[in-house]
Amino acid sequence: MAEGESLLDGLPRVPEQLVTPGALDAKLSEAQKPFVVRGLAAHWPLVEAANAGDAMVRNYLVEHARPRSFPVNIGEPGGGDRLFYDAQMGMNFRMAQGPLGEIIDGILANIGKPDAPVIYLSSIDMDGYFDGLREENRLPLGNRVPIESVWIGGRTRIAAHNDVPHNLAICATGRRRFTLFPPEEFPNLYLGPLENTPAGRTVSMVDFAAPDFSLHPRFRNALECAQVADLAPGDAIFIPSLWWHHVEGLAPFNILVNYWWSDAPSFLGKPEDALFHAILALRDLPDADKARWRALFDHYVFANGAEVTQHLPPDARGILAPLTPHSAGQIRARLLRSLSR
Repeated sequence: MAEGESLLDGLPRVPEQLVTPGALDAKLSEAQKPFVVRGLAAHWPLVEAANAGDAMVRNYLVEHARPRSFPVNIGEPGGGDRLFYDAQMGMNFRMAQGPLGEIIDGILANIGKPDAPVIYLSSIDMDGYFDGLREENRLPLGNRVPIESVWIGGRTRIAAHNDVPHNLAICATGRRRFTLFPPEEFPNLYLGPLENTPAGRTVSMVDFAAPDFSLHPRFRNALECAQVADLAPGDAIFIPSLWWHHVEGLAPFNILVNYWWSDAPSFLGKPEDALFHAILALRDLPDADKARWRALFDHYVFANGAEVTQHLPPDARGILAPLTPHSAGQIRARLLRSLSR
């Protein structure tokens, strides 16, 4: 590999699509794999301000900021650009709060400094922290009711992780690189703890900038399935539910806007809660017992064929029938009673 060349530079690119804003809703409804749309948000005032320079976009954001403290992640000076664990599996950054203008001024003041600390505002709710920013910078997402967030920082590397909702991410300022892997690649990404995470999601322990293949040999298999997308201001990428993505802010100053939404009914439970409960209730059972429970899960949950209920009268199928808000509430009440004992 040539000097200055990244391990990821030779990977296949995420396919690009010709999608007009008016056709975006239909494309998102049918998409099963990631895709990139160049210039989808080029008309946004936020992107136009960014194109006019860092000072302009800084002032644009501050003008729309609510008069409240913003949460920010701050790394150690000289600690590099990776928001990750430290040697003791704590975090290599601390949480702080402050006015948005002062935080962005800190990012800009550190540009070019070799020992600059990471300063990163992550997943800032646009409605909760800004007035009018969401309304002025919108995309036609049909009937979706997404969570809308903004991410602001210098050069950063966010370890590969996945999200349960679908994700449409727009580079508003700077440059972003996404490295994506299909959901089934998780064994090859060497995932960290479930409950102790940098930002609420399990992350890959592999350092993508300098992978240790002696420690993580299966990561070579993951790279065979990886795709890379480099985004400029106004570009967008769609990341389907549970696709793994490693995210880099490549410019000295970067802003990302993203939309998360789910196609599942809102009354359903969270699959990750079921995973935690299964670890609590099943994982440490004897192998023979786990095999019996695996068969029951296949029968009732994963296969869920007609044989589960066809012998029962329709009005006697209870929670074995397709869930409704009422029957989902019954399950929640039962679980709450059980877990509170």
